[in-house]
Amino acid sequence: MRRRRDRTAEATPARDLTRLERLLGHDFNDRRLLEEALTHASLAGGRPRRGRPRRSNERLEFLGDRVLGLTIARLLFERFPADAEGALGARLSHLVNRDTLAAVAREIDLAEWLRLSRGEEGAGGRTNPGILADCLEAVIGALFLDGGLEAAERFVRRHWEARAEALEAPPRDAKTALQEWAQGHGLSRPTYHLREAAGPDHAPRFRVEVSVEGLPPAVGEGGSKRAAEQAAARRLLETIRTNEG
Repeated sequence: MRRRRDRTAEATPARDLTRLERLLGHDFNDRRLLEEALTHASLAGGRPRRGRPRRSNERLEFLGDRVLGLTIARLLFERFPADAEGALGARLSHLVNRDTLAAVAREIDLAEWLRLSRGEEGAGGRTNPGILADCLEAVIGALFLDGGLEAAERFVRRHWEARAEALEAPPRDAKTALQEWAQGHGLSRPTYHLREAAGPDHAPRFRVEVSVEGLPPAVGEGGSKRAAEQAAARRLLETIRTNEG
């Protein structure tokens, strides 16, 4: 008796990449790099009708994260010559966080080209900010490998220069801001709890929960424990501002 195929592991239909290349400002010499950058881990290991097994975008995400950080650091170094290291670091953290990456991904309609399993599609993966952010980093990694730093930097500057200019003052560190809010309201310091550490060594993912007395906890994700703590603090601050507003 023939086994049924697990349809949750099938890919969603692929879309033509020509328009995406125009949005990225780069025609790929090796489109397989772009295809890999768009392939979510839920599809990794599966074999298409022809060709090599699919690889997820996790390795390219690892590379793209570093390329993005370098490019943004250079941009900030040029734009804010009076800033000290701490101020530059605060700007950098804000410009490379998950929310900013997801916003840029939406600007170029990146969700249209995401390659997801049907199960992940059904779970809302195409609108998941974390998946969008990771995919954008992978795309930046693919741009770097195919066109060098110039191609990656051209894309990053086009979408980040205005965001950098909009930061008239360095944003406050989210953990510091949350601690100051708690102390200002006579509450104890926020507490952070690591809920999950997953992913391969080259691209780990951390989930951290932050709690403040009298408030519902918030959860943040990131490529390091510190980044996840910052993300959790930002989310709890957003809740506080919404309630106070």
